[in-house]
Amino acid sequence: MAEKQGIFGRVAQLAKANINALLDNAEDPQKMLDQLVRDYTNNIAEAEDAVALTIGNLRLAEQDYNADVAAVQEWGGKAVAASQRADQYRTAGNAGDADKFDNLAKVALQRQIDAETEVRQAEPFITSQRETVEKLKTGLMQMKEKLSQLKSRRDNLVARAKTAEAQQTVQGAISSINVLDPTSEISRFEEKVRREEAKALGQAEVAASSLDAQFEELESSGAQIEIEARLAALKHGSTAAAPQVSPTPVTPEITQH
Repeated sequence: MAEKQGIFGRVAQLAKANINALLDNAEDPQKMLDQLVRDYTNNIAEAEDAVALTIGNLRLAEQDYNADVAAVQEWGGKAVAASQRADQYRTAGNAGDADKFDNLAKVALQRQIDAETEVRQAEPFITSQRETVEKLKTGLMQMKEKLSQLKSRRDNLVARAKTAEAQQTVQGAISSINVLDPTSEISRFEEKVRREEAKALGQAEVAASSLDAQFEELESSGAQIEIEARLAALKHGSTAAAPQVSPTPVTPEITQH
């Protein structure tokens, strides 16, 4: 009985354990929960064996009790039969056989008394064992319910932990996307293209300015050439190079007499 109490004590200790505190202190809560379920399951299996043994002993005691009850009736019947046979022999004048059967009746009565003693002694033990078995059955059923609750909590906590881990992974990925935003790379490339376009515009303006300067220089060179040509013509006494200007015609004055 002490062994059974020890088994149920271990199970009760597991049932009263502060699972939340154990989880907080565990390096790997899932492994701790799995181990707790295994321990609880193993102890319940031991408890089942203990309950089965107790029930088995009770059934043997009940069989012995029933046998003693039957023996009480059987030896009582034999005592009555022996006593009646003795009375028959005594009525017939056969005192020897009468005494013989009376002695047999006495033996049967003694056996009946012994069986009654066994019955009286067994009754409180059987009553107590029956109560114990009922308590053990109830306790075992409660333990199995606790185990079912523990498994359910384990599964729920594991599922929540996996969900939280997945959420952390997603949040980490989102953070990485925010830090390494691909649109920022596109923006930098776009800015580079704009700078290249601006450079091309600048080069075009520079090229246009240079072309205008060349034309201006060409026009200036043409005027200088003409000046030099006229100067050379003056020095040679030639006016051929000078432009011809027609004289303004003069109208003759009419004298009135």
